[in-house]
Amino acid sequence: MARIAVRVAGAALRRLLGPRHSRTDLAAPGARVTTYGGTAQLALSVDLPYPADIAVTCRQLQREVGERVAQLTGLDVRDVTLTIRRLATVGGPDRVR
Repeated sequence: MARIAVRVAGAALRRLLGPRHSRTDLAAPGARVTTYGGTAQLALSVDLPYPADIAVTCRQLQREVGERVAQLTGLDVRDVTLTIRRLATVGGPDRVR
């Protein structure tokens, strides 16, 4: 189930961030899953681009990953926690300061 969460999170991040963040050096998301009696708790770790609206991106990512993982697995996803590993600067080496 962790693999499903990683794939769903990666796809959601690509969709949420769009093509303007294609030059950032974002690592693949990580996931841990705890299940008990038909329910699941997800813990995701992600890199995010900077600058970005971090709060909005995190809320949308939590909602989308929780809903999609629930659809794919049939489990009730009760909680999706996020850890932001790092913020990656947008623009790369040719960025103007």
